[in-house]
Amino acid sequence: MHTALNPLPAVLRWTPPGRAVVFLLAAASIWCLLAEFYGLCSMRTFTIFILLPATAVLVMMALLDFAKGDRRLFRAVVIGAAGGLIAALAYDLFRMPFVIAAADHTGPAWLRLPLFKVFPRFGAMILGQPFTAQQSDSQFPLLTHVVGWAYHLSNGITFGVMYMALVGDAGRRSWLWAIVLAVGLELAMLFTPYTGFFGIGLTARFVIVTLSAHLVFGVALGKYAKREAGKWPMPGGRRFDVGLSGVAA
Repeated sequence: MHTALNPLPAVLRWTPPGRAVVFLLAAASIWCLLAEFYGLCSMRTFTIFILLPATAVLVMMALLDFAKGDRRLFRAVVIGAAGGLIAALAYDLFRMPFVIAAADHTGPAWLRLPLFKVFPRFGAMILGQPFTAQQSDSQFPLLTHVVGWAYHLSNGITFGVMYMALVGDAGRRSWLWAIVLAVGLELAMLFTPYTGFFGIGLTARFVIVTLSAHLVFGVALGKYAKREAGKWPMPGGRRFDVGLSGVAA
């Protein structure tokens, strides 16, 4: 159904169907890795034929809403993407002391965790390059590092968009829901082959540090999204949300 304010069909607007489509398109980033873990297809194949097209469709949906719609979907995608990127940077900044201690062999043993070792391996998987669990980071080409980091940041960005799709209007929701999402995603990842695949010891120390880092991610995302949603009012100068029932409030 079209409206006078937004002539686009519901699936392309910030409605329950539209939010579901946005969520699924954004989730392609993390499914890229899961597809490799569970043997559905290689990460390279998923990136080329699913992740990149899904990202292009998501961007086009946002631009179409900006040009012809009421800009609610565009607003949510921009806030989510920016919030996710900022949260990912905060997440990595929190982990940096552990990475430096592991690389330089300094500080107490409990501080030494090579938490960035997966990034060049992400890149190698996307580029179709072979690697081993024992391979050092310096043995990966620069392009592999760049692609791996880009993929890592894409996860943060898309988690932000997924969060916005779940809550609808971050300005009216508690920012604590972002923590629930971030910590929930990490807990779910611990039940995948992630640690074994990359040769990471699943120790209590690793679990505590990674959960703490995702807590930081959730706080940064939730706080940013709530603040920006308050500063960027909905069309017509008022904030409103379409909940799961489809009723505007």
